[in-house]
Amino acid sequence: MHLLNLGILAHVDAGKTSLTERLLHSVGVIDEIGSVDAGSTRTDTLALERRRGITIKSAVVSFTVDDVTVNLIDTPGHPDFIAEVERVLAVLDGVVLVVSAVEGVQAQTRVLMRTLQRLRIPTLLFVNKIDRRGARYDGLLRSLAERLTPAIVPMGTVAGLGTPQARFSPGIGPGDVLADHDDDLLSAYVEERVDEGLLHRALVDQTRRSLVHPVYFGSAATGAGVPELVTGIKELLPAADADPEGPVSGTVFKVERGPAGEKIACTRMFSGTLGTRDRVPFGEARAEGLVTAISVFDGGSETRRDTVPAGRIARLWGLSGVRVGDTLGEPRKAHGRFFAPPTLETVVAPGPDTDTRSLHLALTRLAEQDPLIGLRHDESRQETSVSLYGEVQKEVLQATLAEEFGLDVTFRETTPLCVERLVGTGSAVRFNKQGGNPFLATVGLRVEPAPVGSGVEFRLEVELGAMPYAFFRAVEDTVRETLGEGLYGWPVPDCAVTMTHFGYSPRQSHAHQGFNKAMSSTGADFRGVTPVVLAEALRRAGTRVHEPLHRFRLEAPADTLGALLPVLAALRAVPENTVVRGETCRVEGVVPAARLHELEQRLPGLTRGEGEMESAFGHYAAVTQGPVPYRATPTRKS
Repeated sequence: MHLLNLGILAHVDAGKTSLTERLLHSVGVIDEIGSVDAGSTRTDTLALERRRGITIKSAVVSFTVDDVTVNLIDTPGHPDFIAEVERVLAVLDGVVLVVSAVEGVQAQTRVLMRTLQRLRIPTLLFVNKIDRRGARYDGLLRSLAERLTPAIVPMGTVAGLGTPQARFSPGIGPGDVLADHDDDLLSAYVEERVDEGLLHRALVDQTRRSLVHPVYFGSAATGAGVPELVTGIKELLPAADADPEGPVSGTVFKVERGPAGEKIACTRMFSGTLGTRDRVPFGEARAEGLVTAISVFDGGSETRRDTVPAGRIARLWGLSGVRVGDTLGEPRKAHGRFFAPPTLETVVAPGPDTDTRSLHLALTRLAEQDPLIGLRHDESRQETSVSLYGEVQKEVLQATLAEEFGLDVTFRETTPLCVERLVGTGSAVRFNKQGGNPFLATVGLRVEPAPVGSGVEFRLEVELGAMPYAFFRAVEDTVRETLGEGLYGWPVPDCAVTMTHFGYSPRQSHAHQGFNKAMSSTGADFRGVTPVVLAEALRRAGTRVHEPLHRFRLEAPADTLGALLPVLAALRAVPENTVVRGETCRVEGVVPAARLHELEQRLPGLTRGEGEMESAFGHYAAVTQGPVPYRATPTRKS
């Protein structure tokens, strides 16, 4: 028996959760198919998910097909919850990407497919809703080839398209795509000796290497095409790469809270076997935690076990300090970020009866579950900001705080999450016991611009052994923390900071007395003086605020282009490529993140409801129009 960790991905409303229900029913895990509209699905367990009819958190269910055990992970389809998808991708062996036969390839479908191809995750395509009026077959296959990937292999044909009687008839389509990657198969075509067995072997090999993508048609509502998809999952996708005898190594892709508030780490094991009462290092600090309980997903249910071997997905208790993305045991090669970070933020405003400390604790817990929820507390204003992908995420966050924590909050207007980039080089120094420096520490720093995407680099121009290491560490940690707010209050992400001066007062004490910190330097002295020095160096270097821009691709009826272009200009969008083909036009360009939501809202009215748009974070650009946006009080510039 082999294991397969399978993800179900899709654009919102393509029928992903309904397909999950049908799969579980077809293999005998559930007796009755749940309904998204009725809020009775197996994987949408949150009350908020059931009420809104969307998936917000990933959920794991298990089933068995012959000798294959499948851990199926249902993921959110809405782009505001792309962070949840990102975490799941790191633990998958294969994917079913769901496309609607009516709506076809949509914006999120393209974003997901590009990511799956970049990560080379074997992927099957399932075209859902063939029973709906307006469903397409030939035209949709062309759209898949043009807008997703030409490397598709139809796995059958459809009869009764667009009716409740629609059926899928299996059979491998033309093998020319397979022959592109297989010289033996190409020779067989030339010599006219191709048989079904040869095609099937090539299909298995190339699907598992993510060279081609089989396409199944069907309906989650009627069950058409689902048995054929199950066969494809069993035969075409690869088994989990796992070594139960190797060193323990796993990845935490989700953190939950139990009834008593305890942390539960959802983990994919890649190597070794982990047992209860085992101590395992995790996270960047490599702190050890004691595993107190384990449950695994098996045969449609969750079962308590004493051990979890490589390949399995488990829920682990006892790791109180664990965070999403942590590696357990032996570190693995990091995939890096698959999708762009959030580019929006909003201030959380507590209601009249909401305790601010309780709110801070609740937001901290939510940030543990979603590391892309960035929290920032402004002490001077006594305000907490959170980073976001979009307005739906804000609504869900508000409802979650109300339902799970009993906290009444509102949100200020969503604003773009800008960054500051250095204009030049600046230096500053404060000397121990001189010039009104109240701290027993000498710190000199030089800041310089660094290439975009390089991050913050801390360097030394002083001898490391000339001062206690803890003091150097205090300076570096404080530098990185301080760069979270530049001159205008925005993060300074890409720069080199060099320590040019240092000095300290050695440990002193009076006779017959203990350590006197009034005469001796401590880490607190270095943590106190470093922000002052760094702020002065930043002022001398100068910074410029850059706002996030999103790339967009918009398709609409050609006769609406005249109405679209003035609106794009008013929203500060810059069309870079405009193409008119027959009755359709396509506009590609960039738009400020601050105006993206408004563009999405206005598009249907401008295009008679026929416009489609996809967007993704592109880059940061210097703010050149209007006042410079401040994140903190303007006095910060003085």
